[in-house]
Amino acid sequence: MSKSLEFLTEALRRLPGVGPKSAQRMAFHLLQHDREGAAMLSRALGQAVDAVQHCAMCNTFTEEEVCDTCNDERRDRRLLCVVETPADQLMIEQTLTYKGLYFVLMGRLSPLDGIGPKDIHLEKLVARANDGVVGEVVLATNFTNEGEATAHYISEMLKARGLRVSRLARGVPVGGELEYVDAGTIARAMLDRRAT
Repeated sequence: MSKSLEFLTEALRRLPGVGPKSAQRMAFHLLQHDREGAAMLSRALGQAVDAVQHCAMCNTFTEEEVCDTCNDERRDRRLLCVVETPADQLMIEQTLTYKGLYFVLMGRLSPLDGIGPKDIHLEKLVARANDGVVGEVVLATNFTNEGEATAHYISEMLKARGLRVSRLARGVPVGGELEYVDAGTIARAMLDRRAT
């Protein structure tokens, strides 16, 4: 294989879920059947790397110093939702139920992987949450072991500073049948039940 093709294959392997064979297939496809698509992909990646930065307020991706969400005067500035990634933020936005602001950690605590509090911008989060306007911090980290540990760590840290902290609820998914839901989810839903 040529050095350029080998370099392209190695670059494609950096994508999540792409192994050596898949990367090689993608590289061959782009060069053999879609050179125009390959050129477009190259330009789009270059432009994104040059233009996209972190929002000064919420840490999400934006091309401006402050993102559109943080600049939106209609948002409830008393609510701050903490998520792990911009993709998580997008999912919450798509529900059309949350009207507050966000803070994107860009990761989660994972001591086994060497990811500590400084790696997920916790100092910036504390400064943002203590701005005198935020009244409640909603922790919407994932329900993985690392996400739970991250939520617990942040909760303790913010409660010690007198902030109100809540956690995204867990439970049986809408349309889910109990027969097919795992026992852990049902147990959590039972513990987190609320009055009707």
